[in-house]
Amino acid sequence: MGYYFEDQQSMFSHVGEDVQHSLSGIVDRYINANPEHSPTCRAFYNRGILRGADYRSRADFNEFFPDAENEQFVYAWTKHWSSGDASLMFDISCFGPMIIWCNGQEVWRSNIFTERYPDAKHRATIAQKAGWNHFVIRFKKTRGGFGGIFGSWLGKHPYVFMMPSPQRQGQEGWLYTRPMSQELPQLPGEGTNESDSSIKWLPTVAWDRKQLKMGQLQRIYGSQPSTFAIGWVKANVAQLGQYKIKGASKGPVTVYVGDRPVFTAKSSGTIKAKIELGAGVHDIIVRSDCKGSDWGFDLSIDNAELLSPCDLQGSKQKWIYIGPFKNNAKLDLPSLRDLLKVHPAIHGKTYWRIDEPDTWVRIYNENALYGRWNYPLGVTLYGMLNTARAIDSKAVEQYVVNHNKLCADTFEYALWDRSQFGGATNVHHLLASIDSLDDCGSFGSVFLEVAKDHKIEGYREIVDYVADYISNMQDRQPDGCFYRKKMMHIFHENTMWADDLYMSVPFLCRYYQLTGDKKYIDDAARQFIGFKKRLFIPEWQVMSHIFDFRRNIATGVPWGRGNGWTIFSLSELLAVLPEKHPQRPALLQFFRELAAGYLALQDKDGMWHQVLTHHDSYPESSCTSMFTYAFCRGVRFGWLPKPRPYINAARKAWQALNKIAIDKDGNIFGVCRGSEFSFTPEYYKKELSWNLNDTHGVGIVLLAGVEMLRLAQHLQPRSKEKNK
Repeated sequence: MGYYFEDQQSMFSHVGEDVQHSLSGIVDRYINANPEHSPTCRAFYNRGILRGADYRSRADFNEFFPDAENEQFVYAWTKHWSSGDASLMFDISCFGPMIIWCNGQEVWRSNIFTERYPDAKHRATIAQKAGWNHFVIRFKKTRGGFGGIFGSWLGKHPYVFMMPSPQRQGQEGWLYTRPMSQELPQLPGEGTNESDSSIKWLPTVAWDRKQLKMGQLQRIYGSQPSTFAIGWVKANVAQLGQYKIKGASKGPVTVYVGDRPVFTAKSSGTIKAKIELGAGVHDIIVRSDCKGSDWGFDLSIDNAELLSPCDLQGSKQKWIYIGPFKNNAKLDLPSLRDLLKVHPAIHGKTYWRIDEPDTWVRIYNENALYGRWNYPLGVTLYGMLNTARAIDSKAVEQYVVNHNKLCADTFEYALWDRSQFGGATNVHHLLASIDSLDDCGSFGSVFLEVAKDHKIEGYREIVDYVADYISNMQDRQPDGCFYRKKMMHIFHENTMWADDLYMSVPFLCRYYQLTGDKKYIDDAARQFIGFKKRLFIPEWQVMSHIFDFRRNIATGVPWGRGNGWTIFSLSELLAVLPEKHPQRPALLQFFRELAAGYLALQDKDGMWHQVLTHHDSYPESSCTSMFTYAFCRGVRFGWLPKPRPYINAARKAWQALNKIAIDKDGNIFGVCRGSEFSFTPEYYKKELSWNLNDTHGVGIVLLAGVEMLRLAQHLQPRSKEKNK
């Protein structure tokens, strides 16, 4: 039996040395597991308990209820989805006494020490069952404070809390009570309806009687003279025929079917028209102008089913609205119907709303992987792009392009969402909350690679944004080398990671190619000189994972993937570094030193291990792939003066991956999950386990296979010449 599965289940047992077949199996499995789904639109109530810039939910009940009395209680209730049984870490800050229940069980209780420091974060690990998990928090008012903050221990792992009652199914947020003097006799939970007791759950999301008498645009936007707003709904009709539009307007109005105007009125009055519609779904758009103290419209279509244009979750409202725009603003209906765009209005950019108080349409990317921006996906898509070219698959290449396009199309919205709703976005949460190289460099690099051959609208704004962060905002040591400081993830404070060579250098290389500005390639070269000074372990000729500036010492642990990132990124740099660059000789020597060090640590089967110098740690697939990749490139580009040992090592490693780590269905085993760090190898060996099909390894396994194909092509002419 192999290390991860039975031998007959391996890719090698089914396709042997057929590299292209292996690559096809991996990419096909990945795409089938991650189909191209669009983002979800949800109704979002912009009041109450909201997530802040640190992605935790904040409830300051002294602000909500300034007249509350000491010793009174408020209960807050929400639910969180877990795809499987898990234990999640949460950070809690107490403004006063708090008790937290999950699924009816008490899981955390504050004390005098946690209540003493309201700005402090207190970590709690809470078990989650597969499916919905209901959280209830009891807050108690004292003279010291009333409320607290609860949520993700790290914004890079955001937890979205959803309204827990069936009446508000599909909305993000929390329900909460008014201050009460008695404790709840029974906690709410799964199956509880808001109407099950006399408790009135807040926030209220209904208009009052006075507002209901107004036109919907008046109650949404208020009086906005010399402006207009747009309403949009879809009409589904069963067959070709004439259909009656009817309704009333409070002011000038124009009705469109798609881009075609079918009714216009210059003042208030009745809306009445007959239109011909084919069977299917049609866009119905209404422009309503504000001329007086009230504005808006009512409209229906006989024998047509009205549908939400965005498949809105969390509300039964069908119409969505956007505005107000200046009367002389250009009306670009196709652009307005692009639900991934924000639009300039009289008070700045805006997005769609619905006819409920303070309620917006909000975009959520709820795909596990597709359309997301993070560093493992950067290398995953880079591997898929190169695989598509190697196996001549236009379908795989288009999948990569479409993923990148979705990221580009939602970037402007994400920045607007961050500004509009307090900082916690549901698309591009890393790029919108950027505070590290992890958040930008890897995916920015593949973004640049894709844009070489494909038109990606808006890509330049994103890569310039990334370049500005790396060059002007990322913290550096006095010698210009990157290190981690002032991060949301405080565990990383004052550290240098070998990983960050990958998080920065490939992007800097491609941005140098894009701009021609030498400062970016100089910066990339500078990083390797400084990182080597701090992290190189000369007796092994490998890299320590971390340098800790608090202790002013490296950890001394040669983690496999950290070393993989190092030589992978050095190969990316050497491939574009000018031949006469002053640092090239030193960097070329560094590549050779690392290659020799890694060559000596390959095991008898062809794999490298989680801790390179500890072969009792598990055989790790991502570092094995990166060393294979680097060896192949070192041979092809002539960086290794004696190539034969590296050719043999690469071939042995690729065969080992296909025997030990890749099964016949294209699943990849033995990829270490995302890491923290330690000064002891035991953390990496025993606590830092591997995941199945982890995106830290999928792309780099593909790249190793692609480089094996390129190496074979590179060696073929020499073989023919030798045979003559």
